[in-house]
Amino acid sequence: MNSYEEKKQRRIDYYNEKAEKFEQQSSQLAHESSKMVEAIPMGQPLLVDHHSYKSDKNYRDRAWGKMEKSVEAGQKADYYRSKAEAAEKNTAISSDDPEAIDKLKEKLQQRQDLQSHMKKVNAYYRKNGTMKGFEGISDEKAAEIDEAVKSDYSWITAPYAPYQLSNNNAEINRLKKRIESLERREETGFVGWKFEGGEAVANQEENRLQLLFDEKPSEEQRSKLKSWGFRWSPSNKAWQRQLNGNAIYAAGQIDFIKPLDGRTPRELQPKPKAKDEQDPFGS
Repeated sequence: MNSYEEKKQRRIDYYNEKAEKFEQQSSQLAHESSKMVEAIPMGQPLLVDHHSYKSDKNYRDRAWGKMEKSVEAGQKADYYRSKAEAAEKNTAISSDDPEAIDKLKEKLQQRQDLQSHMKKVNAYYRKNGTMKGFEGISDEKAAEIDEAVKSDYSWITAPYAPYQLSNNNAEINRLKKRIESLERREETGFVGWKFEGGEAVANQEENRLQLLFDEKPSEEQRSKLKSWGFRWSPSNKAWQRQLNGNAIYAAGQIDFIKPLDGRTPRELQPKPKAKDEQDPFGS
């Protein structure tokens, strides 16, 4: 498990711990409320003119209040439990993951293999008019595929529809572009800069552009930082967002963090080598 996966697991554990805490609170409050209600005689109304009215009303209000708090705690428990489940089910490959490029390449290979398979299946069907005899497919399965093609829309002339190939090809191109972008970032990296009253740090390890201020930014400045996607990180004591080209662009739109040398944040960044300038031997 790499550092990104460990961080993800810590987040899941945190959500589950919060959910368990609120579930316990909800159960305890519900129990206390029930005990209080049990002490009230069955069918006993509030006696408005009786000397006990005020204390009785306060007692009932406290019992009802505990039940309301129990419901609120239960809702919070459900919220954190759903957050934990969503985090566990999330299989998207994050740019924060140090193994992102390898994982994307694996996913790309799977998509390319699928594209090749779909083309072979369609070519075989168009040539033979059946899937019988295709390697790896039983006669029973071939008959099912043949029937599905014949009973489908008239413009479907093969087992895999044109949109399935075009959609998969679009995903292949998207993955290639993302891999290229991450490899380019890995090759060139990003650099930070000094600004009046602080420093912008390109934290490659955390994959964050972090803004460190000598003094707390004003309310107006904090509002602008948020509008450009920066969020306060108590653990890092920095305003930060994911380190990528968009972060550099966003920083360039914030006048109070402009580099001291007068250039823009984008102009400070290393330029990737042109393809024809790269060493063909990879040295």
